[in-house]
Amino acid sequence: MSKKNVLAALERVAEKRINEAIQRGEFDNLPGSGKPLNLEDDRQIPDDLRLAYKILRNANCLPPELELKKAIRTAEELLSSLKDESAKYRQIKKINYLIMKLNTMRNGSVQWEEKQLYYEKMVEQVGGGKDPGKTK
Repeated sequence: MSKKNVLAALERVAEKRINEAIQRGEFDNLPGSGKPLNLEDDRQIPDDLRLAYKILRNANCLPPELELKKAIRTAEELLSSLKDESAKYRQIKKINYLIMKLNTMRNGSVQWEEKQLYYEKMVEQVGGGKDPGKTK
């Protein structure tokens, strides 16, 4: 069995056990439940990395994966405000490119991948129309 298959099997087992624990209520009434997370808590970061992480956080630097997620969300917000169908089509292509780039950076399970937008579904929701990306 390959390393990738073993990791996938372990991931499925862990996910199943977590879901079973949720159904049994084992995560109910945990200390701090319902309270915001303290994102400034750096106790889990190794001592030699704490200062570097703090400098990066204070400089508003994000890891590349989070930068891409941020760019995707910004592009999606812009898409919702566009009126021109050609502009919407171009924006969807840009979003799909960013999503593809993000998904190729990851080494994890396919189930955690971002889903791409599909133009035809978007056109149906908006009310129909001609696909500006296709030529006759």
